[in-house]
Amino acid sequence: MITGFWRSSTRFNKMTTAVAAILVFVQSLAVEASSLSKEGDLVPMVTIPDGEFLMGSTEGKGRTDERPQRSVYLDAFLIDQVEVTNQRYMEFVKATGHRPPPNPYGSGPLQSIKTIEQLPVVQTTWYDAKAYCSWVKKRLPTEAEWEKAARGTDGRLYPWGNEPPTAKRSNFDREWEEEKTLQPVGSLPDGDSPYGVKDMAGNAREWVADWYDAEYYKSAPLHNPIGPDKKGVVRSIRGGSWHSPAADITTVARGRGGFALQTHGTGFRCARSLQ
Repeated sequence: MITGFWRSSTRFNKMTTAVAAILVFVQSLAVEASSLSKEGDLVPMVTIPDGEFLMGSTEGKGRTDERPQRSVYLDAFLIDQVEVTNQRYMEFVKATGHRPPPNPYGSGPLQSIKTIEQLPVVQTTWYDAKAYCSWVKKRLPTEAEWEKAARGTDGRLYPWGNEPPTAKRSNFDREWEEEKTLQPVGSLPDGDSPYGVKDMAGNAREWVADWYDAEYYKSAPLHNPIGPDKKGVVRSIRGGSWHSPAADITTVARGRGGFALQTHGTGFRCARSLQ
């Protein structure tokens, strides 16, 4: 009986030790994840190589603020493959105490709705977007960086090419239907850009770093333009939203909004310099 008890006790002790080891491992992963969230989010980033690309619209096409078309050189940079999601943004809110965005899907806090975790966060101001990107050791892309990531180097009208948009390529030209309106990030691969960057036409419009100036393309530098030097009252927005018509989700269409603008069609993604 004593021998049997000893064997059972030994097995129990081994099991306890194994469980304890697993718990320590899990705790270490949690610490690692927490550390990573303070240093940067884990969303995949796409490298956009250095070199020239065609920016803007040719004469007689597009709107006046998209012209003239120019060959612009950019240093290599990284950009988020997808837009910032509700889940990622609420992790930032929880960690920093930053004010959460309004809930466009009904009553109650945004984080209480599990079905929207992978939808792009919207109702964010330009300052909200800037604060999140800073928290993850990134920044907002410039308008030129955003356009190159969306269209590549061949001057295409949409991220996928020059063919008209379809429901398989883009979430656009729709009416608001609560949680069914926006689509999970990365869920329309037929709409990817030449570099594999997703959702750059429709779904959510995206804040970029630049001040907006309708005349900027006429005098902007051709090497790493970062927007007008003179401070204005509005920032540039790119990409169109779920509500935008086809003409507003092109790779060249420019939008604008004030610092306090919060809409259920505007979100963002982050970028990072390589130099």
